[in-house]
Amino acid sequence: MLIKLETKSNRVKGLSFHPTRPWVLASLHNGVIQLYDYRIRTLVDKFEEHDGPVRGLDFHSTQPLFVSGGDDYKIKVWNYKQRRCLYPLLGHLDYIRTVQFHLEHPWILSSSDDQTIRIWNWQSKTCVAVLTGHNHYVMCAAFHPTDDLVVSASLDQTVRVWDISGLRKKNVSGPGTSSNSYEDNRLAQNDLFGNADALVKYVLEGHERGVNWVAFHKTAPLIVSGADDRQIKLWRMNESRAWEVDSFRGHFNNVSCVLFHPKQDLILSDSEDKTVRVWDTNKRSGIQTFRREHDRFWILAAHPENNFFAAGHDSGMLVFKLERERPAFASHQGENMFYVKDRLVQEFNYNSNKEFPRFSIKARSGLHARTKSLVYSPENNAIILTSDVDGGIYELYMLPKEKAENYEPKKGMGTSVAFLGMKRFAVLDKTHQISIRDFMNEEVKRITPGGNIDRIFSAPNGLILLQGDEKVILYDIQAKRSLGDMTTPEVKYVHWSTGKNPQVAMISEDTLIIATRNLEQLCSIHESVRIKSGAWDDSGVFIYSTSTHIKYCLPNGDNGIIRTLDSPMYIHSIKNERVYLLDRECKLRVISIDTTEYVFKYALIQRQYSAVLRMVKEYNLIGQAIISYLQRKGFPEVALYFVKDEATRFNLALESGNIEIALESAKIINNEDSWNRLGTEALRQGNHQIVEMAYQRTKNYDKLSFLYLITGNMEKLKKMAKHAEIRNDVMSRFHNSLYLGDVRERIRILEEVGQLPLALASATVHDVQDSIDSISAKLNTTHPDLQIPTLKQTGLLFPPLPLTRGHESNWPLLNVTKGYFDSTETRQEETGHRDVVKKSNLTADDLGEASGWGDEIENSDDETAKKPAKRSEVEEEETGETEEPSEWAIDELELSDDEPEVKSSKKTPQSSAILPQPGPSHNQTWSNSNFAADHVAAGSFDTAFQLLNQQIGAVNFAPLKSLFLQMAGSSMATLPSLASIPSQVTALTRTEPGPNSLPLLFTSIEPLIDTRLKLAYKSTFGGKFQEALNQFTNILHQLTLFVASTRKEATEAKELINICREHILGLRLELARKEVGASDVARQIELAAYFTHCKLEVNILRLALKSAMSQTFKLKNFQHAASFARRLLELEPPEDVEKIARKVVQSSEKENTNAVKVQYNEKNPFAICGATLTPIYKGTPHLNCSFCATSFLEEKRGTLCPVCNIASVGAEASGILFIQETKKSKATKKKVVVEEEEDDDDAW
Repeated sequence: MLIKLETKSNRVKGLSFHPTRPWVLASLHNGVIQLYDYRIRTLVDKFEEHDGPVRGLDFHSTQPLFVSGGDDYKIKVWNYKQRRCLYPLLGHLDYIRTVQFHLEHPWILSSSDDQTIRIWNWQSKTCVAVLTGHNHYVMCAAFHPTDDLVVSASLDQTVRVWDISGLRKKNVSGPGTSSNSYEDNRLAQNDLFGNADALVKYVLEGHERGVNWVAFHKTAPLIVSGADDRQIKLWRMNESRAWEVDSFRGHFNNVSCVLFHPKQDLILSDSEDKTVRVWDTNKRSGIQTFRREHDRFWILAAHPENNFFAAGHDSGMLVFKLERERPAFASHQGENMFYVKDRLVQEFNYNSNKEFPRFSIKARSGLHARTKSLVYSPENNAIILTSDVDGGIYELYMLPKEKAENYEPKKGMGTSVAFLGMKRFAVLDKTHQISIRDFMNEEVKRITPGGNIDRIFSAPNGLILLQGDEKVILYDIQAKRSLGDMTTPEVKYVHWSTGKNPQVAMISEDTLIIATRNLEQLCSIHESVRIKSGAWDDSGVFIYSTSTHIKYCLPNGDNGIIRTLDSPMYIHSIKNERVYLLDRECKLRVISIDTTEYVFKYALIQRQYSAVLRMVKEYNLIGQAIISYLQRKGFPEVALYFVKDEATRFNLALESGNIEIALESAKIINNEDSWNRLGTEALRQGNHQIVEMAYQRTKNYDKLSFLYLITGNMEKLKKMAKHAEIRNDVMSRFHNSLYLGDVRERIRILEEVGQLPLALASATVHDVQDSIDSISAKLNTTHPDLQIPTLKQTGLLFPPLPLTRGHESNWPLLNVTKGYFDSTETRQEETGHRDVVKKSNLTADDLGEASGWGDEIENSDDETAKKPAKRSEVEEEETGETEEPSEWAIDELELSDDEPEVKSSKKTPQSSAILPQPGPSHNQTWSNSNFAADHVAAGSFDTAFQLLNQQIGAVNFAPLKSLFLQMAGSSMATLPSLASIPSQVTALTRTEPGPNSLPLLFTSIEPLIDTRLKLAYKSTFGGKFQEALNQFTNILHQLTLFVASTRKEATEAKELINICREHILGLRLELARKEVGASDVARQIELAAYFTHCKLEVNILRLALKSAMSQTFKLKNFQHAASFARRLLELEPPEDVEKIARKVVQSSEKENTNAVKVQYNEKNPFAICGATLTPIYKGTPHLNCSFCATSFLEEKRGTLCPVCNIASVGAEASGILFIQETKKSKATKKKVVVEEEEDDDDAW
């Protein structure tokens, strides 16, 4: 049973498949009708109008309708598009068991516990016939697929076949017939007492108890029924009679439902014995049983066209297939393809587009007789076929030169096969072992790779892929070792690309993973529907099919839809923009596809810009989708030259830093927002000439004045001051006078606005004597009590001038080499877009009427210019000044049309000065490392968590918080800079500075060994057990973020982990012993004894043995005391301790008994469970912490390791990484593995 959908709900009593859409209706015991899409495994809709259980359901074959019948005595007709009930049909007097639409006529058939069967016209909403005759509940009724027959089943132990041809003649009028109202009324009256138009044709008796279900065969004159007598009966009928053919026995409880397989000679049944059974109608026997532990089955439904079935049970329903429909095929590099069709192995040649049979295969019997897979080896010209018969068999065929009718293959038992090379293939058997065989089918060697291996696949260079335990392993058969592994869902199909660096695509049920030849994952794609098949395109793009689409996947993870499919198909090759497929009937299909989209994206990823431009030119790819893709993927400079819309072009130019194109677009768009954004970007790049233009266009006078100040353009700053006066902008005048150092102007402005005290203060500070006298005279009149201070040192203060006067040219930009899309010739000749990078400076026509409004003011001799209005006589008297004649005209100062001359930063057409794109930051580079410590230094804690989880199974990161924060803060240094400039943050690296540098880490092996480990030893020796425990644990935690520079350091780090583990375990034993106290003497002895079996430092081990010896001797366990004393003497203790030990040996040997029985056997090697602190003797199943390797009992799987307090017990992990593997280091990998195995043995 291949389950496609499993739902959890109330008891399911009715089911119906939609004839064309991937939908299934389920009616529940609580009255709810659920509509599921079994292809995407999603609940589509709910319908809730029935009161009580709904037992009958059926979709209409052509209309958007379905009908339901329930325990509320109502039949309801629904429109699923309108999502509502159209109307009810009333007439039944008891529960309605089944309902069904007729395939041709507008009829609904219903059966009920009122002992009647009714036929309704759903268009006229009337009952057209009532079939009476059963004398108990009618449990089921069904139309014949083609004939005018109805079959019914009842608890009166009978099955009845009804002839409704008279009803069809009466209700379906032919052309030219007329209606007789009198006759219609007479027929209606006959219906009340029994319809003469629906007659009982056969009454089938044979069941010993009530019949629950009955069904017609789709084409043959057969009927199948299931009853409470636990039997399934097969009936045959002809024109004159019907009789029982056979009975099927096997169910252990009432048979709930039974039906024919729509395409095979099979019967499916379900029962209250919690099973679904499959029966062979030819052999008249059961061939398969599917069982649930706690749920009784109530209903079955079969899809009218496809190989789908549904079964309803107590807690939901299942949608399933009995067997796979995928054809067995294999292709070879676009040359030929082999597939199985109708007991023949066919070959299809892609060059000639012809197919021809190669050889025939023997017929197999049974449900799993279909060929499961076909594996082809072009080197050996051989094919292996596999099937699930008898638990899995394979057949080896050597391809004959001509068609061979009776070819005898080499056979064997196996669940999966893979070719290895010349004259060798591998077979995976039921025991998860791999048998290597030659082409005589004789075993050469047998390999036990370990773990539960479910499938094997061929790989390049004679390697194989092993799939099992939710991971894939690249395995070397010759060396018997793993070359790499990767965690994946259950992989079903594997496809290798060709070329120098082959990639592998692994397809699971709904996930596609692309990886390198070393199983380094490149991307992973999850689909909402099942992935059916796939193949590599010639360009290196993987094309795959789902149930509904043909899609593509690029190595970077980008994917998209190429086209839709009407039905599931299986890709076997892609060649010359044509996809070659097989459907489920093994018919060859060829579909032309448009490869432009994914070829364009792949060329862009490979930076093949010439191909990109050619495709844009030839295929007219310019569109919003392509532009957004380029922008999203970080190619705005590429998208820039494909865009015609000025707003989009402007945005892309700003994003790519092309300020000149942005300027051209801003002139065309000409709105305030565009000029503001352009000014911001130009200021960031240092192009202050464009900044000046942007500020002029937006009339941002304050920023414009400040720009002139920092660029040292005093002339234009003076004109800004005059322009502020003309605008009557007091604050702007004051700011400009400050920028210019014009003290007298500031004093005059303060006087004009009536701020005489401030004016006097300004004049006094700057020692402007004439202004001081005039203002003082005025203040004596208005402020007679004002005290005017006198300053000892006064002088005229001016603002500092910029060191570099850059107003004549832009600030210097970095000269960089032009990219492909920055070439002038490329833009003009290939894309046809405008070249905004001119070979010479921009002309006045490009910028407006004037090259700069400063020159216009200075040289204005226009006699007709309007003069500014003169001041009134009152104003002249107050200030004591008269208006000087001026040639400037206010109306002439329209800054929006007065733009500076923007000079090109290019000196020659061959060189350019453009802003380089920022490279990756240190944090981004460090986050690509394989070491968690580098991710922590980059501040990427999430990815560090993921790495530690993958490497050591870490699940608790709270103890590492302080280390994470300390490392993240110590990888950067802050360097002081000049005054008013922020400090410079620089990265501290442990490798050569460059784009691939790695951070400097504060963890190193020397201080851990020389300082921290010695302190921990000292605390342990001094009896400070809790303090020592914390110190050893801290060392373990620091090792999670340690990176070795040499292999020696990596080895020392691993040894340090073992040392910390043993001492932490020993300290926990000692602390536990102290907590037990005198209440449990036996446990005290056990813990003391276990402590002596930890691999401790020799001085600490002496103390542990001395303590255990003393305790056991006092408690009269003399045998144990003697043992500890002898072990202590072997360590050469001090003289005083040695004397005591020898006395203990002498005294204990005399007694030679143990007063307290304990769980301790020193002669049987054991490890100590880190959770229970009990022994795990050799041969007992156990687990290990994936970080510190502490042993645990099986029951502790998934718990937090109490030794390291970081990792999960028994977690799948790749192992902690201390040093980056290189080719040289990989050569010694086998040696390291052997050493690790020896270490594991030492744990006992």
